Amino acid sequence: MTKGLKYLFTGILALISLVSQAQREGAGNYDYERELFFGINKNTNGGLIGGLSIKAGFQIEEDKYQFFGLDLANIKNPKEVRYNTVLGNSYIFGKSNYLYSIRPYYGREIVFFKKAPQQGVQISALAAVGPSIGLIAPYYVEYAVNRLETVREQYNPEVHQSRFNILGPGRIFEGLSQSELAIGANAKAALFFEFGTFKSSAIGLELGYQLEGFNKEIELMPTTENRQIFQSAYFTLYYGYRK
Repeated sequence: MTKGLKYLFTGILALISLVSQAQREGAGNYDYERELFFGINKNTNGGLIGGLSIKAGFQIEEDKYQFFGLDLANIKNPKEVRYNTVLGNSYIFGKSNYLYSIRPYYGREIVFFKKAPQQGVQISALAAVGPSIGLIAPYYVEYAVNRLETVREQYNPEVHQSRFNILGPGRIFEGLSQSELAIGANAKAALFFEFGTFKSSAIGLELGYQLEGFNKEIELMPTTENRQIFQSAYFTLYYGYRK
C-alpha cells in the first residue's frame, strides 16, 4: 500500500472515531428500503473528472443492503503530460490510445453508524465486484507534415517524432468507431459518508480503493511501461433519492 493510501485510510478511521459516539446518541428512525444515487468520480488513474456512476441499493436487513451499479471511467497512464501548441491547443505527447472502462458491479453495504433525520452523518462500509469492458480507442493528433500539409491520424512514435510539429489533438470522439475491446474484472472496497438533511434525498461521499484487470496489456503510451492491471484510490460524490 502506498503512503497516499495509508494516509487516506488513517484519516477515515480517525473520522469514524470522532463521530461514532455522536452517532449512537443521535440515531433515529432513518430506515429506508431503496435508494438511487448518481455520482461524479475522481481517481488517481483519471483526469479532472475520472468518470460517472449510477448505483441502486435495496435493503436486506436493518443495517445491510445490496446494490447494483455502473461506472463509466477514463483510465490514463500515470506518465501522461499535456503540452500546449503554438495554436493554443493542448495534447498529450506519446499517447496512442484512450482506455474507457465500463464497469457493471454488484455489492453489499453494512451501515456502521446511522443518522437521525436532518442531523448527523451516516457511515457505512461497502465492497463490490463485477466484469469490466474496456474500449481501447485510438488517440488522434493533427500533425504538420510540412508548412502546407497537415494530417490527422493516430499517434505513432515512429512517424510523429517531433513534438513541435503536433498542432493539437483530433476531434472529440474521433476514432471511437475503430475501438478494440478488452474484457476483464473489477473490485472495490470503500467507506460511504452520507450527509443528507432529508430522509427522501441524500448527498454522499464514497472513499475507497479500486482494482481492475484486463485479459491483455493496454497500450496507452507505446514508449513507456503499459499495464494489464490498474489500481487506484478514488472518491465519488453522490446525490440520490431514498424510500
